[in-house]
Formats: sequence, structure tokens, C-alpha cells
Amino acid sequence: MRSYDPDLTPPWKKTAPAPEVPADRDLVVEEVTTGFCGAVVRCEAGTVTLEDRFGKHRVFPLEPRGFLLEGRVVTLVRPAAPAPVRPTRTASGSVAVPQARARVARAGRIYVEGRHDAELVEKVWGDDLRVEGVVVEYLEGVDDLPAIVAEFAPGPDARLGVLVDHLVPGSKESRIAARVTGADVLVVGHPYIDVWEAVKPSSLGIPGWPRVPRGEDWKSGVCRALGWPPNTGAAWQHVLSRVTSYKDLEPELLGRVEELIDFVTGTGEE
Repeated sequence: MRSYDPDLTPPWKKTAPAPEVPADRDLVVEEVTTGFCGAVVRCEAGTVTLEDRFGKHRVFPLEPRGFLLEGRVVTLVRPAAPAPVRPTRTASGSVAVPQARARVARAGRIYVEGRHDAELVEKVWGDDLRVEGVVVEYLEGVDDLPAIVAEFAPGPDARLGVLVDHLVPGSKESRIAARVTGADVLVVGHPYIDVWEAVKPSSLGIPGWPRVPRGEDWKSGVCRALGWPPNTGAAWQHVLSRVTSYKDLEPELLGRVEELIDFVTGTGEE
């Protein structure tokens, strides 16, 4: 028995394949069966939407040899998805290092007073800290600082940096900081009652941080004054969600954190 090719169409009668053209937005084509001519406004799985010069829209299937492009038969195909754009800067404004692995942790550490402070530092400086191998630890209260420093036993190869709230002259925090500060220990702070204030009001869409009467819990007072629900945990998550980069923070906090990173890594030395 003879074996025949299932396609018995003579070569001179076979239809040549049409070139495939991505259905990019604004590409002007004509649908072959209806003669509808228009620009591509949308291309989804299996269909393309054209808009003619009168603003009328029509949807057509993406069939082989279904369109004319400048008088030539083509097959429209769905455009390839654009490659994701990699950020060139980290949230802190530093040059991003693509596919950088976290460095082995240094002996030096940065302690941050308050959970909210630690979360904010991680969100803005986390990528930088991992590249530098700097671990950030939570300091529950500044009263614990002398014992922590004594146990840590800082030295030239194991420096200790500390960020505390409301570090102003004459305060309890400033007196404790003075006791532990040395060649291998740096204690810095911001002037705010709470780290919430280090977030720019403009980033939150508020005119400014409200004044809370002395003796009243500051966070609760802020929630009440701004009309936020009386849930300080939820309020902080709202504040943190509006921080996307260093541009959302006040300079008084930015400078102090950068100073600590330079100190612990030794890059601030002359």
C-alpha cells in the first residue's frame, strides 16, 4: 500500500503563512471580513478591540490572517508583557544592588528604641542594612541601655549604635546616653515625642501633627484629634503604609539613622 501525506493540497494552492504582528496600542489595521478599520485600543486573551475615526469600538477575534496592515494580510498576536522595571534606588535613596545577597552579620549592632521605630527603620533602610550585614535589634526602653551595653562589650570590631526617642538636652534619655557613649558606642536620637512625628504630614494627607496636652497619651490624643479610630496599633499601620521611601521622613530622623549605619560599619571614619 502506498502512504500519502494527509495534506493533498498542491503546493501552488497552499496559503502562505501571514506574518505575526503584535497588536500594540494605536496600531491601525483593517479587519478582512468586515472592512472595519481602526486603531488598537485594547488586546486581551483571544480578542482585540479597534476604534475607528468616529470613536466607535468593535471587538474581533485574533484569528490567523484576520487583518490588513498597510494592505498586507497579517496575523495579529497579543503583545508580550513588558519586563518589570527594577528599581535603581533603595527606599533609603542608596544605589540598589541587584540580586545582592545578605552579608554575613557583623559583630556590631544597632539598637532601636520602640517597635514602631524598628519597623520604620526596617522599611526604609532594610535593604541597605542587609547588604552591609548590620542587624537591628529592638530596645524596649532606654532604661535598659546601660545593662545592654555592659553585656554587649563593644569594641573597635563590634561597635554599638543606638537610636532613642525624644533625645533632647536635660532629659532622662540624654543623661543615660551620656553615661554609655564612648569610642565604640554612639547614641543618637530624634527630637520627636514619638517616631510617628518623623513621618511628614504631607505623606499622610494631614496639615500637621496635632498638639496633645501634656499628661495625655500622645498616640491616643493624635487618633482623637485626627478623627482616627481609637486603635493605636491600626493607626500606626496606616502611618507606616504611607511611607514608601526616605522622602516621606523628616531630615531629623534620616540623618540620625544614616549616622548610626556609618558608625557601625566604619564608613564614617576619616
